[in-house]
Amino acid sequence: MSAKRRTDPAVGQQALAAWCSARTCSASGIDRRTLATAVRYALEEFAARHPGGSVEVRVPPFGVTQAVAGPRHTRGTPPSTVESDPSTWLALVTGDADFAAAVGQNSVAASGVRSDISHLLPLFDAQGRSLG
Repeated sequence: MSAKRRTDPAVGQQALAAWCSARTCSASGIDRRTLATAVRYALEEFAARHPGGSVEVRVPPFGVTQAVAGPRHTRGTPPSTVESDPSTWLALVTGDADFAAAVGQNSVAASGVRSDISHLLPLFDAQGRSLG
């Protein structure tokens, strides 16, 4: 079963490119709506490329998804979770941050046997273009 998309991929790609551009140019940032769209798009893309339900990826306050093949949970806290702030998540999916380093710096909370998703990242290049 493929992940259900709620974000128009073209709109999501545009939001991600805006985030990448602001980050590259050391701009003051992007508006909250664009940030939310970029995060949701990246979560949906992660779930589409790595279908399953064994890892829950959380990026509060903007979104959550279940992905990665393996045992699926149906109630309560999943056995494997990854949680980060929006900027760290976008840096991970664009290859601008290293997963292990982010965990070591407490920018990412990862728990469970399947929570090391480093081999599944990045999804996009530094300009927000798809690598897949």
